[in-house]
Amino acid sequence: MDFSGKRVVVTGGSNGIGLAIARGFLTSGATVWILDISAEKPLEAAKLLGAQGCVADVTDRDALAAAFEQVGVVDVAVANAGIAHGVPLLETSPEVWDRTVAVNLTGVFHTVQIAGTGMKRRRSGSIVLLASTNSYDGEPELIAYNASKAGLLGILHTAANELGPYGIRVNAVCPGLIRTRITADSFSSPEVLSRYFRHIPLGRGGEPDEVAAAVLFLASESASYITGAALPVDGGQMASKFGTWNDATDTFDGKKWIRRKT
Repeated sequence: MDFSGKRVVVTGGSNGIGLAIARGFLTSGATVWILDISAEKPLEAAKLLGAQGCVADVTDRDALAAAFEQVGVVDVAVANAGIAHGVPLLETSPEVWDRTVAVNLTGVFHTVQIAGTGMKRRRSGSIVLLASTNSYDGEPELIAYNASKAGLLGILHTAANELGPYGIRVNAVCPGLIRTRITADSFSSPEVLSRYFRHIPLGRGGEPDEVAAAVLFLASESASYITGAALPVDGGQMASKFGTWNDATDTFDGKKWIRRKT
């Protein structure tokens, strides 16, 4: 896919999936801006990639607007910034709830509204949201995360509906278990992976570049007639109700499930 001459903003782009997305757009010829909080060192991450960086917290509307003003004309905006805290429902503090919703939901609202306002003037643009398979399920100990990601589908559908008449497409990707800093503990435990991957038809977890590829597709002209879509990038997890793999016919090699016989 060719993004030559396009200007792309990736929030939360200093590491993990966001960094892979930024790298993907750069490889495809785009001018890329990474927006992130100062603790994530977006200027350093951008310099290593050959991108541009700007410190901005998506929960701070004025700072985010100033960052977009610095970027200038935006052709593609990727609302990737997000956080997660694993806490049981009855032990989730108001502080954890408020901060999670502020970053994952309100921060995306700010990003869509600011980016959409600029795109509306030019009657073109593409916005991609990072939702989750947790937009649909109730994984335990993630009440704030789950609620915020479910809320993104409301933003997705409303924004696609209202911005479509101005030539602006709005889509989302819904990653499953992807190897990132947040999931490092899970990926380091074969026992955890064996249980989790039983319910993934492809038998393994995903990599950030695989999510990035889906984002680039949705942002590209190859998806010119796609808007309001939520694309799972989960190895088939959402299609598996009772699990795909079992010990009678399959083997877990420490990283993925393998079928021994047909």
